[in-house]
Amino acid sequence: VSNLLAADDPLAPKKPHFEPKAKRVIFLFSTGGVSQMDTFDPKPKLFAADGKTLGIGGGLSLEQKPLLKPMWKFKPGGKCGTEVSDLFPNIREQMDDICLIRSMTTDNNEHFQATLAMHTGSFFFSRPSIGSWVSYGLGSENRNLPSFVVIAPHLPYAGALGWANDFLPAYHQGTRVLPGKDPVPNVKRQTANADLQELELELAGKLNAEHLQRHAGDTNLAARIKTFETAFRMQFEAPEAFDLSKETAETLKLYGLDRGDTESFGWQCLVARRLAERGVRFIELVDTGSNNNWDAHSDMAAHAPLAKKIDKPIAGLLQDLKRTGMLKDTLVVWTTEFGRTPGQDGAKGRGHHPACFSSWMAGAGIKPGIVYGSSDDIAAKVAEKKVHLHDFHATILHLLGMDHERLTYRHAGRDFRLTDVHGNVVTGILS
Repeated sequence: VSNLLAADDPLAPKKPHFEPKAKRVIFLFSTGGVSQMDTFDPKPKLFAADGKTLGIGGGLSLEQKPLLKPMWKFKPGGKCGTEVSDLFPNIREQMDDICLIRSMTTDNNEHFQATLAMHTGSFFFSRPSIGSWVSYGLGSENRNLPSFVVIAPHLPYAGALGWANDFLPAYHQGTRVLPGKDPVPNVKRQTANADLQELELELAGKLNAEHLQRHAGDTNLAARIKTFETAFRMQFEAPEAFDLSKETAETLKLYGLDRGDTESFGWQCLVARRLAERGVRFIELVDTGSNNNWDAHSDMAAHAPLAKKIDKPIAGLLQDLKRTGMLKDTLVVWTTEFGRTPGQDGAKGRGHHPACFSSWMAGAGIKPGIVYGSSDDIAAKVAEKKVHLHDFHATILHLLGMDHERLTYRHAGRDFRLTDVHGNVVTGILS
């Protein structure tokens, strides 16, 4: 097998543009459009205006629909007192470590386009995902595991395009893991004779190298060879990384996880911590798929079981990272693709709403215990400190020590970047 730590190894660790605050990212994605006014953005006036018709204007297409009051009460959390609804009682208690952004905005109200953009910066065309850009920009700290892992029990809107490498070399693509008893199939050694396998793979490596030499400049072929090498090396560490049997009862309880459970969101979160401490650069957790998700058109009550599924595990992840000291250099991000309308869509539901929604960050380089930005009285528009998804991406890259304007890749005659020709770092949330 070729020396994967050689200087020409494209996945070898790379120096960032400047000193980073974060070494890695855990990206939590709730697909379907989480309602901001029912979760992280309290609106007392919306309670009072329930059932009233109010022309919002501003191109928000609310079509004079009756306003709908939130179903859950808000309470202050932590010493900072940031208000969060009863949907997330456990996350609410972690607000001292969270920077809540109540002024997020995006440009499309369709799930596919908005999900694609939240992951790639592009609304209509396939582009490399943010995890692929991070892998390309920083390389891997552990060559026995992929640099970019996605744990997704079901495909979100936009499917695998959310973690695709597109025009970046294939070894930067996200490796999808399916929760279950065998999360990474066929990763165990198929022979008990390790020396024999080494010889076989060394021969394959030499043949691949000769083939590549005859096709100089074929980046897809080079990427494919590197992918095989990564798959081989995963035999040494992946089985242990996904094995929770040695985790203490105290840790499992923190995540709300029963011993032996391999399918819950608690399992996803604990595995994310284990991958993070083993050097995986970018870990994404998708909490639902394109069915049975947060897209509550008919009844907002559908948010309740979804929130219960992720509330304790996410709170546990933050606590676990903090107690182990990893929160200092791990950036935890939670987001959805867009928000929901203050007006009804169906008897008790809300429609898609790209103009205003909430997201949050915690950990490395983030001011903890603050709220950044605000929406208007009914969470229909951003009132101050707008954060576009391009700004969101620029800030994540900045915390990893990368200038989003300098992280580029030459393709089809031009330099591409995650933020296209947009984006500003949100300095107000940086510590």
